[in-house]
Amino acid sequence: MTEDSVPRDSVTRLGTEKPLDVLVLAGGLSHERDVSLRSGARVADALIDAGVSATVHDVDADLLAVLDERRPDVVWPLLHGSTGEDGSIRDLLELVGVPSVGTGSAGSRISWSKPVSKTILARAGVATPASATLPQSIFREVGARAVLDRVVDRLGLPLVVKPAKGGSALGVTLVHTKEALPQAMVSCFSYGDVALIEQAVSGVELAISVVDLGDGPRALPPVEIVVDDGPYDYDARYNAGRTEFFVPARLPAEVLERARRAAVTAHRELGLRHLSRTDLIVDAAGTPWFLEVNSAPGMTETSTFPLAAEASGLTLPQLYRGIVEAALPA
Repeated sequence: MTEDSVPRDSVTRLGTEKPLDVLVLAGGLSHERDVSLRSGARVADALIDAGVSATVHDVDADLLAVLDERRPDVVWPLLHGSTGEDGSIRDLLELVGVPSVGTGSAGSRISWSKPVSKTILARAGVATPASATLPQSIFREVGARAVLDRVVDRLGLPLVVKPAKGGSALGVTLVHTKEALPQAMVSCFSYGDVALIEQAVSGVELAISVVDLGDGPRALPPVEIVVDDGPYDYDARYNAGRTEFFVPARLPAEVLERARRAAVTAHRELGLRHLSRTDLIVDAAGTPWFLEVNSAPGMTETSTFPLAAEASGLTLPQLYRGIVEAALPA
């Protein structure tokens, strides 16, 4: 068989007949295991549609042996939660010496910490809500009521309480009254031992995905998130029916452009690679407020990254193959 007779999608970037071999990592033992498995399955299916040889593997005792024996062209980690997003799986893949999709270990550690991300982006000129970062130990040592009184005196109400590290809105509570704050702290500390307490910003909630296929980061169409009842929590994110999405968001063009710039700034300043998703709220004055960034965005049927990709005119197989090719060694 000559190269000209080989279907285009089965040819690697190097022009061989062997299709790209991608190992998608999904699962793990975090609270977000189910989301990870759903993301991994959808990405693997899209890659197969693009002519890529893709399989899903869990993070287990066989992983290193599989990597050593198979030596995939690229590994795509779609692990959510600490192991997948705190840099540890990236360190492991770097030790093994296999190329991977997404942000490296250093950038992952930075973006995994919401307080660190907020500090870096505030210095870069991106608006982010005033906040306090407090470990669980400080409440025991100083006294919970005294600390919470100072929080309310300084930051006011309403407040958002969330784990300083974490995803999928697990442990996140919108607090409208001082009396509700202690329970919000209990919920937060069930997912981590450090809390980020920040002023709540009212406005339009946006998720802005960024991709970089080798020619610099660019923002995909902003996704506006509208929840029928309550906050955009774990249930609203991953169970169809509670949330309505508008792509592009229903905001003036100049406001959307400011939001896109903020997302691209987050991608660059935090040292992210290939793909990311930045969560923002745009207030009544048109100011985008940075909330957090995700270096391993969800890819489920209700996730905003695939919605934005399709709204940009790209097919998911086309985009995901492009991301894989961007991760190949030069």
